Amino acid sequence: MAGHATQEHPHGADRLCGQGDRVYSRAVRRGRVPRAEAEPVPCLLELALLHPDPDDMDWLLPTSPQEVMTRLLRGVYDEVARSQRRMGTAVAAFDWYAGLGRQLPVLAPQGEGAAIRVLDGLTRIQAAMDEATERCATEVLTVQPGGIRREAELTEGLHRALELRGRGVRMRDLYTHVARHGQGLLNYLELMGDAVEARSLDEVIDRLILFDRTVAFIPANTDRTMALELRHPALVEYLVTVFERLWRLAIPLTAPLPDTGIEGISHRERSIAALLAEGHQDAVIAERLGISVRTCRAHIARLSETLGATSRTQLGVRIAQVGLDGPSHGPAPAPAGGVRAP
Repeated sequence: MAGHATQEHPHGADRLCGQGDRVYSRAVRRGRVPRAEAEPVPCLLELALLHPDPDDMDWLLPTSPQEVMTRLLRGVYDEVARSQRRMGTAVAAFDWYAGLGRQLPVLAPQGEGAAIRVLDGLTRIQAAMDEATERCATEVLTVQPGGIRREAELTEGLHRALELRGRGVRMRDLYTHVARHGQGLLNYLELMGDAVEARSLDEVIDRLILFDRTVAFIPANTDRTMALELRHPALVEYLVTVFERLWRLAIPLTAPLPDTGIEGISHRERSIAALLAEGHQDAVIAERLGISVRTCRAHIARLSETLGATSRTQLGVRIAQVGLDGPSHGPAPAPAGGVRAP
């Protein structure tokens, strides 16, 4: 019906209109619905939630809810992956511009309201972080890449975390799944109590700290002796969006990792399999998952043995055959109390 064009249904499969919800639910319950019943909601056909019955074109069959959920998850995963790539490109560009800036004989002074400020040296980074901590009133969001957190790293930011907790500031932190195995982090989480929620993913973006959604800090070089302090609203909003989308995919640290559904293959090995399917080398996979290259290769050897592969090429084929070449995480369980490392 022309009067029900797509423009009147501006939504995706993640939030159906009321009439679409009713017709699709009816189709799932009954196994099919008459085509005439679905004409007022063309969005169901356009989103491939309904498709023609090959045996009777006057009826429409529903796409299974499981297939719809898989499609939605794939879309979110791809969107986050694109955001991660854009983030990496932006950091590389900032590093390049910062290098050009250091070649200038004299740098113009920057005021307190500078949209992007380069912090050169650990002393300046520490001072800026302490100032942001002192002014923070409501929320801190952080991403902590890498593997098991070292005691020195945990101790470094402890005073800031305790100060924030004392003022009632809420904190949310993202880690890689590998960080779950660090006793120092577990001790820190217990110390912090319910002041913070912590979740983990197979892999995260580079380090990010956001205070009150108004100022952000990211590394400006690989050894983290330089950082960028970002106050431009558009940049900060973009980083918050990246964080929130990763957070939605992450799993609370207090919850177990989901089973892979394949006997003999661990959650970490499934993550490695997905990255192998994308064509990454061992060193890249190890860095992204926060493990050593040696550990990564040991997991690859176990994968090969479990899947009966005798070569790297054959391993790639086996990974695709058993469905290990897709995203390895599902939607996050209900939020659970966790805690944050500084």
